[in-house]
Amino acid sequence: MLTVAVTGATGAQGGATARALLAAGHRVRALTRHPHAPAAQALRTVGAEIRRADFDDRASLDAALAGADALFAVTTPFGTDTATEIRQGRTLVDAAAAARLGHVVLTTAAHADRATGIPHYDSKHQVEQYLRACGVPWTVIAPAAFMDNYTGGWTLSGLRDGVFGWPMPAGRPFALIPAADIGAFSALTLARRAQFTGRRIDIASDTRTPEQIAAALTAATGRPVRHHEVALDHVRTRSADLAAMFAYFTTTGLDVDTAALRRAHPEIAWHSFTDWAAAQDWTALLDTPHTEGTPV
Repeated sequence: MLTVAVTGATGAQGGATARALLAAGHRVRALTRHPHAPAAQALRTVGAEIRRADFDDRASLDAALAGADALFAVTTPFGTDTATEIRQGRTLVDAAAAARLGHVVLTTAAHADRATGIPHYDSKHQVEQYLRACGVPWTVIAPAAFMDNYTGGWTLSGLRDGVFGWPMPAGRPFALIPAADIGAFSALTLARRAQFTGRRIDIASDTRTPEQIAAALTAATGRPVRHHEVALDHVRTRSADLAAMFAYFTTTGLDVDTAALRRAHPEIAWHSFTDWAAAQDWTALLDTPHTEGTPV
């Protein structure tokens, strides 16, 4: 049984990882800036230990990591900026090294190591490089685009009008993964340190085109959904970073070998987009008040 500190525990990836670790019988320290938030309380209910920790408070990280066996690390520039993500990521790595952890699993983004020119991919790669040099046993898992983002923001707003608005051509393949599969793979990686140490692995559960995604959403929601290609110039007015990401998806694309992953790791219940979409409560989602978001 491992004691694993999980950052981003109240978010999608950290929360999924915490739950997968608990289901496998490990002890979880859920690290959060807001220990009394509902998401933190929900993790406490299923057995996690909640610890306050802030990337801008090194002492809080040192206290939260003391005595842990391993760390699941996630960083984000959203809500701050890429320079802050890099600084906070390095602080977290330094704390992990000082705590002499046996394993750090860092989640970043598929292709972040390929000089994409996408700001929030490049910042994640800088944190990856810092981790590799710190002397702690490491693994980098690099997920493709999140299926879960389709239940909110820009996408959900469009679905209420029967439109899957996405800044890619209808026939361009697109690698996807739900948070649940990221969590399951992260838990597997942490449990099998010897197998995964020193490896960087791009992961995805399915590859679909926007046209195929719209068809799957039609079936799942019971409402006609058509794909509409949102202009990159429109995305750029909201975020130059996200516009760069969608330009990369459209030109180079994410080539993650999902078939090989399924063969190599059959213990993961890899979800197709169709299966994931069918499991969502679209009636509740589509009946919530209209909000405008950003495609991510």
